[in-house]
Amino acid sequence: MAAESVRVVREEEEEGAVQPPELPARSQSHVQFPPRLLSHTRSLSHTHFGAPSQKKRTCRLTHSLSAMARRDNGAQGGLAAAAKMLKPTETLLAAKVPQQTDLSQKLSVCNKLCFAIGGVPKEVAASATAFFLQIYLLDVAQISAFQASMVLFIGKAWGAVVDPVVGFFINKTKWTRIGRLMPWMLGSTPFLVVSYFYLWYVPHFVTGRFVWYLGFYCLYQTLITCYHVPYSALTMFLSTDQRERDSATAYRMTLEVLGTLAGAAIQGQIVASAHRLKHCQHNTTMNAFNSSGGAEVVRSLVRSEEYLSHAKEVYMIAAGVIGGIFLVCTVVMFLGVKEKDDPYAPKTDKQIPFHRGFIMVMRHGPYLILTAAFLFILVAIQLVQNNFVLFCTYAANLREHFQNIVLTILVSAVVSIPLWQWFLQKFGKKTAAFCGITWIMPFTMMLVFIPNVVVAYVVAVSSGLSVAASLLLPWSMLPDVVDDFRLANPYCKGHEAIFYSFYVFFTKFAAAVSLGVSTLCLQFAGYDNGACKQPAAVVYTLKLLIGAAPVAFIITGLMILLLYPITEKVRLRNKLQLDELRKQSRTSDDLGVM
Repeated sequence: MAAESVRVVREEEEEGAVQPPELPARSQSHVQFPPRLLSHTRSLSHTHFGAPSQKKRTCRLTHSLSAMARRDNGAQGGLAAAAKMLKPTETLLAAKVPQQTDLSQKLSVCNKLCFAIGGVPKEVAASATAFFLQIYLLDVAQISAFQASMVLFIGKAWGAVVDPVVGFFINKTKWTRIGRLMPWMLGSTPFLVVSYFYLWYVPHFVTGRFVWYLGFYCLYQTLITCYHVPYSALTMFLSTDQRERDSATAYRMTLEVLGTLAGAAIQGQIVASAHRLKHCQHNTTMNAFNSSGGAEVVRSLVRSEEYLSHAKEVYMIAAGVIGGIFLVCTVVMFLGVKEKDDPYAPKTDKQIPFHRGFIMVMRHGPYLILTAAFLFILVAIQLVQNNFVLFCTYAANLREHFQNIVLTILVSAVVSIPLWQWFLQKFGKKTAAFCGITWIMPFTMMLVFIPNVVVAYVVAVSSGLSVAASLLLPWSMLPDVVDDFRLANPYCKGHEAIFYSFYVFFTKFAAAVSLGVSTLCLQFAGYDNGACKQPAAVVYTLKLLIGAAPVAFIITGLMILLLYPITEKVRLRNKLQLDELRKQSRTSDDLGVM
């Protein structure tokens, strides 16, 4: 028994002699992280605080580990020196809990609402001009259809040209106490209100009215660009979190559709009395001789002089109300939104020139595909929007209902914005675009072939779904394109305005061409200024502009959108990679401070 016990003791001692070399080998991975090594050593000493033999092995283990740490200090002097300045618990906490910044915090509901309110006045004015400027120029200002088409085309085209110019100057603007974008919006608002008011004023002279409206429409387009381009780019300076930006965009789109609704409601309800049939009277003229040699009496419906004075008055009242909305909403946005730069974006000492940044943006495939797709889609929406009042008045015999039909479309759009926001988060933005925008095609054709009141309201409710999707999705997808560009060009910073300004440029220019051409088509069809009833060729042209033409543009846009590469999987991958870049930049900044 004694021999066996001696043999057992010797075996235990042999095991004790073999064990220490295994533990240091196992702790090799800890040598690279000295704080964890020390905490691991401390835990070992506490665990073996019992038997004397275990204390000896622990002391030898600690001595071996300390020697290995000293040898590794020669190769990792910088890392070890930095680690000695922190306690082990502080290092672990620093690795697990990232430093919080204002930019990474979630946006409050108040911030999102104030940001969204800033987009309301632009949509109020855009809705009023889109639905009523064409018929105002033709029937109230009474310029020819050709002159009206030139005013609309040149004004829209001028606004499109101004967009990249404003983007260039914004890119050159330095940061101020209130940001880089906010001064543009605040400075342009008062002049914008004045130019908008005089756009709806009929001067006493007749000969130069074309020049009057062309000048003020171009001035209005310039000033609205100075407001809208920086406001659109402001989305990128609210938060680095894609979900927060998408949520803010949903708030913005909801209130912008409400703004469109308000613009149509304010303008429509105020000026609706100027477009009713009761202002028409029979005009009797005598031709010298008819075919039988006697005098010929010609009776036609024309608008009375009282109509013209009343129409001028109500249009100016509507312009004054919308100008006041512009001032109030701009002040609310300024008080509730703080423009923030991205402090953890990769920094470069070399400023990239604007023309080089423009070339880089124009070579970015996802941006070109997205812009081209929604260019055709928005042209289709513009055609319906700009010719809808004329269609209801002269082609569908719905002049007593057009303002309520417009309101129905916009109410449906407002209600469906949260639906599309949920849908794009659940199924992806590309899928939401296809499902939402195709919805309008069968219903517009239905209104053309069955122009009665019941069908008109059904079409209005259904079309509102597509209008909401066309408003929400491009502005929700554009930040994803900017993120994709940032990932591909991590040292190219400050070109967000180029993306937004040129997107607006292309869509505005396309809308200008479509609007000018559509109004010119009415001129060729024989549109009669001031008449209460239009020829059959004008009616047929309006049906084409409301039905077949928008459907063709939508199909073309959706075919281009099939090539859009940023799927939901790609978007999430880009988000993770951008977060990693920001963490690396934050870590390097922290080490530089230390």
